[in-house]
Amino acid sequence: MVKDYSSFEEIDTRLKILELQREIDQESLKLNLQNAKVDLVPRLFRNSLGTSFTQNETIKNLLITFISNKALNFIRSKRKARNRD
Repeated sequence: MVKDYSSFEEIDTRLKILELQREIDQESLKLNLQNAKVDLVPRLFRNSLGTSFTQNETIKNLLITFISNKALNFIRSKRKARNRD
């Protein structure tokens, strides 16, 4: 799609808009990456703990799931509080 510009002011305005859109997209990508890291931590933590326990599998899985869910809920509540500010 080719757009014809009638003045340099129009070109400058369009370039400023594109630059701001690029910055918004970069910040959005950073936020999504950070959210993905936060969401993955409990799962990775649970999986790494699973290899170090030698107890009964059912008790171990219940304990790990309980702890990781508590941690995940805590992290999500902190993220929601930070987003409200």
